[in-house]
Amino acid sequence: MLKEKIEAVIETIVTDIIADSTLELIDVEYVKERDWYLRVFIDKEAGIEIDDCQWVSEQLEAKLDESDLIKDHYYLEVSSPGIDRPLKKDRDFIRHTGDKVEIKTYEPINGEKLLVGTLIGLLNGNVQIDIAGQTVTIPKEKTAQIRLHIEF
Repeated sequence: MLKEKIEAVIETIVTDIIADSTLELIDVEYVKERDWYLRVFIDKEAGIEIDDCQWVSEQLEAKLDESDLIKDHYYLEVSSPGIDRPLKKDRDFIRHTGDKVEIKTYEPINGEKLLVGTLIGLLNGNVQIDIAGQTVTIPKEKTAQIRLHIEF
């Protein structure tokens, strides 16, 4: 089964598992590094606890054992997306409107490939940020990565 199809099926399974909880599915990755890893990132308003990750992991593992969906040997990881989480889905942009973000682009925008500003939002496939009072619009397909910015 294709990687993208596995990720889509896992997303559906996890969404069903957490439907009656306060948990939110952030992302699913099925990636080959040295071995195969199935990574599920979850979050909730008050923050994720180890018990949340363990509960989702146990529920998902039971469903995967039952369905035998993934034929390869893999490691299952369920965790928080972290404080520097990437913004990928429309709901990420809604949730983090007003937060400081950093955007890495494939090609320079205003002479820069790394932009830091306050997220205005996602409009018609364009990411809008405020940099020093100026609105900068970047087509989402020209972004390599969009993350919450952490100030040290």
